[in-house]
Amino acid sequence: MNVFSYSTLTIVLAALGIFLLIRIFLKPIKKIFKFLLHAVFGFILLFIVNFFGASLGVSLEMNLVNCLVSGFIGIPGVLILLAIKYLF
Repeated sequence: MNVFSYSTLTIVLAALGIFLLIRIFLKPIKKIFKFLLHAVFGFILLFIVNFFGASLGVSLEMNLVNCLVSGFIGIPGVLILLAIKYLF
């Protein structure tokens, strides 16, 4: 084999390695992005509850746990958080 075929083989193997690394790490990155997106959605939902609930005396703290619960469960999660706060 000459020098050209060794460098071509090296480039093909490097491209294959990069492709495999991207395939391996792409799924966890998607999960992390989805997790953060849900947390942002939860923060927005808590902000809306605090904004409109202020006149009724209803509010929830803006912390990471409340954001994640309201982000993953949605409106029922906010209702559960309100029930926990005001009933217990």
